[in-house]
Amino acid sequence: MFGRNKHVDEPPVPAVPWTDAWEFTISDEERPAGAQRKHPVLGPRAFRVPHGGGAQRVNAPCAFFPRQSPAQATDLRLYEDAEGHRLLCAVDEPQDVDGERRYAVRDGQGQVIGTIRRIPPLKHALKPTWRIDQPGHAEIVSSAEWAAGGRKEMVQRGAGKLLLGVVQAVADMGAEGGDQPGKSRPLEWKSDGELVLTSAGHHRFLVRAAWLDRRLVFAYALLRTG
Repeated sequence: MFGRNKHVDEPPVPAVPWTDAWEFTISDEERPAGAQRKHPVLGPRAFRVPHGGGAQRVNAPCAFFPRQSPAQATDLRLYEDAEGHRLLCAVDEPQDVDGERRYAVRDGQGQVIGTIRRIPPLKHALKPTWRIDQPGHAEIVSSAEWAAGGRKEMVQRGAGKLLLGVVQAVADMGAEGGDQPGKSRPLEWKSDGELVLTSAGHHRFLVRAAWLDRRLVFAYALLRTG
């Protein structure tokens, strides 16, 4: 049952607007364990935004996963409420286009708001990569693709030590650019050179550009964790 660890004096953490979420993670932890709380307080699985510090720290939900059985684990929908009454966004069945697998993302009214694209491995890449398309903006590409040409090519382009660190991270087994589980490394996502998103694994995200539609990030996470 949700909230089974909840202290009698601790009310449920209220949801916050998804449009205002800059940092969020997939979790069922509402209140972390600490000096005054032996065990974490759990709630429904959701995208959650950290608020406060110390004993006042909470993880406020901003987008809820559907309540489902294990057999429905691939349900690619999110809701604005824990009861699942207000649909936030949903991911369509994939379409194969030019060798890519494309997933249209729709809002709660059924209108397409963008596309998530799964790109097959290229000449220098060992694993598939992903891109995010938001209408009105250049495609959003992760640092997993910057490394596609290999370390030497990045050096020749004047990438510098910082980017070389990203290249090495992506080259390691289990890097986030592919589909294999393992040790995840932070990735940076850029649109026409602008840093718009940082991700760690498939469940922690930091939005860097105000124009980025959070629902497309949610959809990407759903596809990677579904």
